[in-house]
Amino acid sequence: MISSLPQLIISMILFLILFFGIGFLLNMILRSTWIMAIIYPIIVIMIVDNISFYDYILAPVSSFAALGQDLAALHMADVLILSCGMAGAIIAGIIIRMLRVRGYQMF
Repeated sequence: MISSLPQLIISMILFLILFFGIGFLLNMILRSTWIMAIIYPIIVIMIVDNISFYDYILAPVSSFAALGQDLAALHMADVLILSCGMAGAIIAGIIIRMLRVRGYQMF
């Protein structure tokens, strides 16, 4: 649990920078624009949920019900931090697209 406002702000900035960097590298290496924005919700599910990946295949109804409860139980600080991570992934896609439009061939 986030105990103070500076800790929340630093966490938000760290998630934004972390997922911008990971997204930028993945987009550059895999030569796709939105790969991290597609993968990020899966990462959020892995962070929030304690259910095994195989349980989503073997018992989907109970697994998705538990996922819904876990997502509804998130605090506002957690939602803000996770949204900053998604913003970082989207910004990475925008930057890669801008670099490609301007003629950078390695991107």
